[in-house]
Amino acid sequence: MTLLNAQEGIEYIIKDIVTDDDELDSFLFSLGCYAGEPITVISHKKGGCVVSIKDSRYNIDHQLAEAILI
Repeated sequence: MTLLNAQEGIEYIIKDIVTDDDELDSFLFSLGCYAGEPITVISHKKGGCVVSIKDSRYNIDHQLAEAILI
């Protein structure tokens, strides 16, 4: 399941991040977004969703939300 299918307010554990871009992988890692980390979808927006990772909130687009498997 991806973040786009996640219910709001429920904490999930990231299982994998599927991208072909090493730079994007590094960026997500710097945010604390990597396998084994808890993530919570705060709200779904038209352009993506707002997530909480390690007590910080980030707005991510649809493409990135589809790459994060929970």
